Amino acid sequence: MRRLLLLRHGKADRHSAGGDRERPLTRRGLEDARRVGEFLAGAGLTPELAVASNARRAKQTLNAVLEAFPGHVTHLIENSIYLAPVDHLLDILRQAPDKIATLLVVGHNPGFSELACSLAGSGPPEDMTRMQMKFPTAGLAILDFANGGWASVDKGAAHLKRFVTPGDLRGDDGVAD
Repeated sequence: MRRLLLLRHGKADRHSAGGDRERPLTRRGLEDARRVGEFLAGAGLTPELAVASNARRAKQTLNAVLEAFPGHVTHLIENSIYLAPVDHLLDILRQAPDKIATLLVVGHNPGFSELACSLAGSGPPEDMTRMQMKFPTAGLAILDFANGGWASVDKGAAHLKRFVTPGDLRGDDGVAD
């Protein structure tokens, strides 16, 4: 089995003097990213490899998530994740080494929402509906692939194990993005 942890970056400032790629996380975005990391660590969902977009907010999200794991998690920055369309994101996933059972990828909407929805062929109806309606900042889709290696990942092939939002982890209704 392969498990994909698909994480949208945390809430970021609206503007940056350095442009969109340089927008930093807000305080809430950083707190939400840390909560996601604590959730993953507490659930025993330790990635063997973590990959993030080169945008500042994605790198900050990745770093905040990885703080929750006691050991080192191999991670890298992939420039082409930034605002990539679904087909390109699929190509990136298909390049993951097969020795990696759990992969964390941190990036952006609309690509991540579209990717999660296109991969999930099954899953809890409530989570599927919530994910299709809105994939908020620091939203996490946990997707399982039963057969084959990463090269065989395709649309509709995953089972959505769970969809987790910052609101779920904070215990609020998650209305704010």
